[in-house]
Amino acid sequence: MAITKVVMPKLSEAMETGKVLKWLKREGDKVEGGEIIAEIETDKADIELEAFGSGVLRKILVPAGERAPVGELIAVVAAPDDDLSQVTSAGERPEAAIGAKSPAASPKPPEAPAPSRTQPTVAPAPQVGAAPARERLKASPLARKIAQASGVDLGVVQGTGPGGRIIRRDIERYAAVPTAPRDRRVGGPEFEDLPLSSLRAAIAKQMAQAKAVAPHFYLTSEIAMDRASALREELNELAERPKISFTDLIVRAAALALAIHPEVNASFQGDAIRVHHRVHIGIAVALEEGLITPVLRDAAAKSLHEIARETRDLAERARNRKLRSQELSGATFTISNLGMYEIDEFIAIINPPEGAILAVGSVVEKPVAVNGRIEVGRRMRVTLSCDHRVMDGAMGARFLQDLRRLLEAPSRLLM
Repeated sequence: MAITKVVMPKLSEAMETGKVLKWLKREGDKVEGGEIIAEIETDKADIELEAFGSGVLRKILVPAGERAPVGELIAVVAAPDDDLSQVTSAGERPEAAIGAKSPAASPKPPEAPAPSRTQPTVAPAPQVGAAPARERLKASPLARKIAQASGVDLGVVQGTGPGGRIIRRDIERYAAVPTAPRDRRVGGPEFEDLPLSSLRAAIAKQMAQAKAVAPHFYLTSEIAMDRASALREELNELAERPKISFTDLIVRAAALALAIHPEVNASFQGDAIRVHHRVHIGIAVALEEGLITPVLRDAAAKSLHEIARETRDLAERARNRKLRSQELSGATFTISNLGMYEIDEFIAIINPPEGAILAVGSVVEKPVAVNGRIEVGRRMRVTLSCDHRVMDGAMGARFLQDLRRLLEAPSRLLM
């Protein structure tokens, strides 16, 4: 039986280290190829780690709760009598001697209400009075710190996160509303440095590199969304599920337009431009700690309702950090929609090595000229950020023309 080295996988372009959240097998347990043996925290999601060989989990080199660089040996699967001395000598950690009790076998203390990767390194406030009840409130670590610094009582804040969890924006919105009885506590620290989460650190590094290296140019178009809005309302009155969102319509239209214009569905490869024959669309999802773009694969081959169902599933699992590794990379084009935040127009930074990203604003009612008279119409502005190494302005403009035609005659999105 061959010895199988279990290494820290590279699950995204920006990933440099990963954290072992939990070992699902103990040293000495039998392992089948394809079986899930551990949960790994990356900068974007919590990933289930599969074993690529069968045997016995002979050695755990990186205990639960510790980080390791990408490619580092974290465990070994082998036959019970295989000699592991040559395999583990380079990757051995002092605290992980052969025969040591696996962390998975030790009693695990109760978990805190939320992961502590964004918790600032400050001393906790003394627990007095109603503290036990307060601890049962569902709130993120960052929300708790902002509430403490702002003098906001978590017990009076309505949470809008998953499961009613209180998140940062809930505290910020509450603190921004002036109310006479509440003490705003002017005294105290003037500022606070919050440590970067692994996701925010990855975004900072990748976006800085993208903006510095890729020569961006931008194309903006305004699209009449009257017929698309009517179609959406009509479809959502039917018994069919899931409900159709504007994002679903835009993804479907963009996928069809990219199939027509493969030069936009392209990426820069240093000495070549790679034109992709399949359309894999990254859909930006806003999390409390940053932005993540799960990938909808083969979007041009999917119906509108398939897109609606899959995008909701991807977004929900992204918020719960349950995306699979193949859903975190491989996008050929990205869409970022901030329309639900009442943003009329914005520009987005390209996610390399992709050649373009589409920024989508709100669908708004406004006066428009129709056949020489003024009417109220529904309009949406989109901006295409392009990598000038991959495409020129006319290429991006032709793509936007077809995107607009598809959304302004949306019956073609149902084909």
